[in-house]
Amino acid sequence: MSGDDRYYFTCPQCGGLNRLPADKVAAHPTCGRCHAQLDTSGEPVHLDDDALEKLIRTSPVPVLVDFWAEWCPPCKMLSPVLTQLGRDHPGKLIVAKVDTDHHQRVASSLHVQGIPAVFLYVDGRVVDKGTGFQPRPAWDRMIAPHVR
Repeated sequence: MSGDDRYYFTCPQCGGLNRLPADKVAAHPTCGRCHAQLDTSGEPVHLDDDALEKLIRTSPVPVLVDFWAEWCPPCKMLSPVLTQLGRDHPGKLIVAKVDTDHHQRVASSLHVQGIPAVFLYVDGRVVDKGTGFQPRPAWDRMIAPHVR
């Protein structure tokens, strides 16, 4: 991955991936496909299995996927850590959340047996993974080689 000045954001409306030059990130950009307002804060995106598979296939930046469920206490503990990670790397890392109570296909294909389960994808492939609650430094170490 090159260290260019382009940033990538997922549209909250249509799920389309949008590439923005650095000087346009703060200018309240809209989706090139559906014209919805883009969230450039780095907040996690909530996806179903189909949208996740498409994002993983097409994203030029790393995608950190959190498989979680509402009833899971460690998932709730981890959520603010991953949210802050996304906010600290907006446009250079996409944090995606998949609720395994409603969307199980991808988690099943990865043989996820416990949650939270976090997978890091780069160029469409899993390059690292972690399970359970871990403090922020563990996730920083995971993404550091891949986020520029």
